Amino acid sequence: MVQAALLATAITSAFLEGAGVAALGTTLAALALILVLRAVVAWAQEWVARYCSAAVKSALRMQLLRRASVPESGRAESSPGGAGSGRSGEIATLATRGLDALDLYFARYLPQLVLSAIVPVAVVVCLAFADALAAATVALTVPLIPLFMVLIGSATERRRTRRWTALTRLSSHFLDVVAGLPTLRVFGRAGAQLSRLEAVTDEYRRESLATLRVAFLSAFALELAATLSVALVAVEVGLRLVDGSLDLRTGLFVLVLAPEAYLPLRQLGASFHASEEGLGAADAAFAIIESAPQVMGGHEPVPSLPAAEIRVEGVTVRQPGRSLEAPWRASAVVRPGEVVALTGASGAGKSTLLEIILGLRRPDEGRVAVATGESSVAVADLDRAEWHRHVAWAPQHPYCFPATVTENVRLGQPGASDEEVSEVLAAVGLADLDPRTRLGEGGAGISSGQRRRLGVARALLRRSDLLLLDEPTAGLDADSETAVLRAIRAAARDGGRAVLLVAHRPAALAVADRVVAIVARSGERA
Repeated sequence: MVQAALLATAITSAFLEGAGVAALGTTLAALALILVLRAVVAWAQEWVARYCSAAVKSALRMQLLRRASVPESGRAESSPGGAGSGRSGEIATLATRGLDALDLYFARYLPQLVLSAIVPVAVVVCLAFADALAAATVALTVPLIPLFMVLIGSATERRRTRRWTALTRLSSHFLDVVAGLPTLRVFGRAGAQLSRLEAVTDEYRRESLATLRVAFLSAFALELAATLSVALVAVEVGLRLVDGSLDLRTGLFVLVLAPEAYLPLRQLGASFHASEEGLGAADAAFAIIESAPQVMGGHEPVPSLPAAEIRVEGVTVRQPGRSLEAPWRASAVVRPGEVVALTGASGAGKSTLLEIILGLRRPDEGRVAVATGESSVAVADLDRAEWHRHVAWAPQHPYCFPATVTENVRLGQPGASDEEVSEVLAAVGLADLDPRTRLGEGGAGISSGQRRRLGVARALLRRSDLLLLDEPTAGLDADSETAVLRAIRAAARDGGRAVLLVAHRPAALAVADRVVAIVARSGERA
């Protein structure tokens, strides 16, 4: 507003009064100062917006990853990996590109939202003191732009949701395909997945172009409304300048200041479209963050181990969204010094049963208990941290961090010596693997069979009372399988540990003291 007043004064003095540069020195100096101040304020606004955006994104990422590490109640994919176990692609997209898109929301949209609420009102009030007719014109035309924004925004909201859904589907599918690419190539199925990836990518391209089309058309509509509004003010001012009812200084002041009333609203529309992806990602992130985690564990002390036995008593789990109970009425007893094998068809719930024993999931029926004599305590009521100190677990696909072999094995027992690490590696047939070998992300640098045996070695090194192994010999050759099974048998016989393993192969079933069949049952839709 000060800039508009100074410009009108300088132009009027120069053209009507013939003032030179010297006479206009004070006005021009003030105008230069105003321009510098506007530049400083714009820079400060940008810096603050970026700083706030970085802080909010960091907090959101921490909350998202913290929530993803907690098992989620009622989800079929709940597992030791937490809420993100079956949604790793979505979590990865949200935590990287998705939340990065919030920069435009904080650095562009929110500042423009504040300016859009303040500037038009301030301009109309200022114009009212100079020219009431122009102020009334601006006051009547400014609300048209938010009206168009609301109408257009309701249409783009659906586009934004579809686009984010397509991106999430693409990222999840892409991550799964890349992770399983070696297996797909072995069975000649990589080509089929490639065509699927192309189809999902085309879907995302179509949604992106449709969103851009709506964004361009909406920007055109907003610009047209603002331009026509400014033109209406200009025509009205020009006609009054011609008939002499308005002086030049006031007319120039109105013409310079009137567009400023529409500018924040025009930029708000553009900023909103630019921030839509970030808003979609934020909605998805909050949906995960605010989902209620399943409260696991109680305060009961763990009974004296290894004297206690583990009892699985009629455990049934209803899989959400599926007409399936897996496992169904599973029962078993695992005593110290015994190896018990769980067998059954794929999808029968064997891995789910291990999660329940770990205390990471609650069964819908039945219970898993730690029993000593006549007394028993359900695992769900035990102090979770204390219970986990007595349990070692090796999943189907053990994760290896980008560190040395020794460091990965020591995750099971951080205080283990180099000799103990070498001994347990030799026990599972990895004597020829240099403990100093540095692995890449996910175990890059060693084979899948070596990664599986490394996971077993990590669990064996833990010297826990209960050892849970999920298909420890799957994909191993005969010699490696023999070494792993010998180490497992020795852990039970010599170490007095209770061992529960999921197995399909005859050799693994042969070392077990008992074999328990786990079955699933189709029932009413959960």
